[in-house]
Amino acid sequence: MSSSTESTYKIIPRNSGGLNTTLSEEMQLLCDEDLFGCYQCGTCASGCPFIEEMDLTPDEVIRHIILDKKEVLNSKTIWLCSSCFVCMERCPRNINITKIMEALRQILLRDSVDQTNMENLTEEEKKTIPQMAFVSIFRKNIG
Repeated sequence: MSSSTESTYKIIPRNSGGLNTTLSEEMQLLCDEDLFGCYQCGTCASGCPFIEEMDLTPDEVIRHIILDKKEVLNSKTIWLCSSCFVCMERCPRNINITKIMEALRQILLRDSVDQTNMENLTEEEKKTIPQMAFVSIFRKNIG
């Protein structure tokens, strides 16, 4: 894995020190991406292989984080992201959206919320779901 795609996530306690942090502050601590650098061009969404299934586009996810809309944590988008890095490669601001999605998943996983369960997939789903999605699920669960 190249140094540009290596995981650099930090393990920090949720709302460390009892401070009420905003979602953007927590994301800054977890993934250190410039969320405020996103100018909502939508280029990330145009290359996403799962955009049709997402309830929020990647740029909308960033906007929700900036506006401290915690309902973004209930979005199925963060679980559908396959970590394929297409969005990151296309972003004119070089924002690693994949790291942002992973950080959102980490926030939920710290609270024992996990939307992926391989045992619940039907045989038909196992045949039709893209292989990259399985790789992503394994990455999320194994770390």
